[in-house]
Amino acid sequence: MQEMTGSKLFAEMLQGYGVSHVFYLPAIMLGGLAEMEHMNIRRIMTHGEKSAAYMADGYARASGKPGICMSQQIGASNLAAGLRDAYMANIPLIAITGGPPVHAHYRNGYQEVEDMSQFDAVTKFNAQVDDVSRLPDLLRQAFRAATSGAPGPVHLQIRGPHGQAANASTTLAPLAEKQFSQIPPFRPRAETGCIEAALMLLGQAERPIIIAGGGVTSSAAQAELLQFAEKMQIPVATSLNAKGAISDHHPLAVGVTGLYSRSCANKAVAEADVVFFIGSHTGGQVTIDWSVPKQGTTVIQLDIDPLELGRNYPNAVSLAGDAKAVLQQLIDAAGAGRHRSGAAWTGRVAKLVQEWRDAFAALLNSDAMPIRPERICKEISEVLPSDGVVVADTGHSGMWTSAMIEMRHPQQRFVRCAGSMGWGFPGAMGVKCALPNRTVICFTGDGAFYYHIGELETAARFNINLIVVVNNNTALNQEIPLWDNVYPDRNSSKARTEDLWSFNNTDFAKVAESFGCVGIRVEDPKDLNAALKRAIALNKPVVIDVISDINAYAPKGWTPKGDKDAY
Repeated sequence: MQEMTGSKLFAEMLQGYGVSHVFYLPAIMLGGLAEMEHMNIRRIMTHGEKSAAYMADGYARASGKPGICMSQQIGASNLAAGLRDAYMANIPLIAITGGPPVHAHYRNGYQEVEDMSQFDAVTKFNAQVDDVSRLPDLLRQAFRAATSGAPGPVHLQIRGPHGQAANASTTLAPLAEKQFSQIPPFRPRAETGCIEAALMLLGQAERPIIIAGGGVTSSAAQAELLQFAEKMQIPVATSLNAKGAISDHHPLAVGVTGLYSRSCANKAVAEADVVFFIGSHTGGQVTIDWSVPKQGTTVIQLDIDPLELGRNYPNAVSLAGDAKAVLQQLIDAAGAGRHRSGAAWTGRVAKLVQEWRDAFAALLNSDAMPIRPERICKEISEVLPSDGVVVADTGHSGMWTSAMIEMRHPQQRFVRCAGSMGWGFPGAMGVKCALPNRTVICFTGDGAFYYHIGELETAARFNINLIVVVNNNTALNQEIPLWDNVYPDRNSSKARTEDLWSFNNTDFAKVAESFGCVGIRVEDPKDLNAALKRAIALNKPVVIDVISDINAYAPKGWTPKGDKDAY
């Protein structure tokens, strides 16, 4: 151990863990940020604490490394709000905030609010660093907690509004446990008996299906998923978190299932007699509030967190372990003679997929103006490089992209917002920071883009060269049917609801130019392809403002009860 400041130790430990970016709003850990001057750590100052959290979140999703976000004490509540999406999506994140100095407790200290408890609901580990001597062990614990088991955010509050406790010197050891610098640090395997039981059930099933969740992506188990599915001839649906884990044009690919989905995927899951959830929390979105598959369906579940096994569906077989490791166990145990003969079932699923494609071909190729969102998605699919990344916001943006954008190459990625509107743009900036040499296209609505539009200046300042495609229908048009329900008489004086869900016609291309980015406005769908190709070639921050149809609604997910508005 050696004598050093906590600030120097903080910087050296982040470097030791392989951190390449820190997203923050001043003033916090200024000494540590100064120590990073000659380290390979980029310091990204944002225009809001939530933006910093979302950028760190996107960075973590793309890199598998814990994202680092920081704010001073007064911004802690905003930072805590920004962790909600990462918590819902099981993303490794480390949030650093300042905290009240001891001498100010209970004395109305400037900007002092007791905010530690705000982090309890959105973190796996929430701790105070009251003395510089605790910084090394608690920072190591933060990395361990963020990456181990089911990943998630953690929070450290460092004493002093700006984290000044770290300025003190003491005898410190800047030890970084590199095993916890990326997910997953451990790859536990399932019990042999459970492996055999799962294979027996799948082998006997007439209509088995796999639902691959975000755990497949976190574990980097895409290759094993595909190998196992092909060996056993089992169709594969995915959650939105795992979109792209299998190519949309693979014969066994069914599409995204759940609320933001394709009807063919939901129909296939509803018809299945055995459903194998891999790395999925079996939550309300992926199952449409636990109706697809219906209760009573035979379920096998594989998850790294034993607490999730059987949480929402009683499991016939539970497999506790890492998705990549356990899938390899299943592949090895299946052997040469354990594959299924499932031509009738795979043929049925292929028919469902083709019916869905036929039903939406006209909208995907529509030349209508204002532009249909389906056409926007189709054009993104056409130009996306073989290693390109699509980042989607929530709501309609998640619905359109989940169903309509095609992942055609193994290296392509799809990153989705877990539910926090406005996440898409700053989240995509974080993705681009993690993957600077790959094309990153963010699909967002105008309503979501407004949330953090000031970060265009950040993108320009730091040359974060992503492409933002704005589905600009001058409205929160997803809300229109909701308002129609409460104002059924649209002709009454009380029914003039447009100001409750509509916006002015903002030219986002001009806004982008004013921030130092490139702006392109598209009103004719025939110009979309060229605009996207130009944006990719520019290698600058680009906003493509697409004038879209305000009356285009993303239909609800199909359920066995039937829904005329469903995909």
